[in-house]
Amino acid sequence: MKFYADRVPVALRQLITDILVVLWVYLWIRVAFWIHDMVEKLAVPGQKLEGAGSGIADNLADAGNKVGDVPVVGDDLTEPFTKAADAARAIADAGRQQQEFVDQLALVLPLVAIAVPLALVLFLWLPLRLRWIRRAGVAAAVRDDPAGRDLLALRALAGRPLNELAKLGPDIAQSWRAGDAEAVDALAALELRQLGLRGSRR
Repeated sequence: MKFYADRVPVALRQLITDILVVLWVYLWIRVAFWIHDMVEKLAVPGQKLEGAGSGIADNLADAGNKVGDVPVVGDDLTEPFTKAADAARAIADAGRQQQEFVDQLALVLPLVAIAVPLALVLFLWLPLRLRWIRRAGVAAAVRDDPAGRDLLALRALAGRPLNELAKLGPDIAQSWRAGDAEAVDALAALELRQLGLRGSRR
């Protein structure tokens, strides 16, 4: 397996690209955490609302219990305190619901923020990088073998632009078909150079 090219300019470009991709992913992870923290701050009013509502409800319930001990009219006096305590509990519930909504938002928004950058890396950059690693690994493994050089030459004939092939001579295809070693080596070197690899040791 070959991760970087043999030729310095290509290898340097690959290394810089890899570093930039890692920094890109790290940056978006940091952004996602920042969004999470900012959204979580929106839960503070809900926490205060819940705390205040629960506190008022408890105080009103205690007051209602004490008033309920008054003989004869105790039950009648308790009813307004009970209703007020129920209203305060409704306020506390609203605060809890607001916190739950904020928690969900704090989970969803960072995921949305990081989904697109990660998708670009996973579906655009990574397949291209893996394809090069696979192709370069195979090419490096076969470049010193005569049959391997012939395969590389065939690959160059099939895939390289005509202007590049024409620079090797007008009869390069015929020379390859005839088994001319120099033509095979020139075509193989062209394919290896396109991958950023050095030529064969032959």
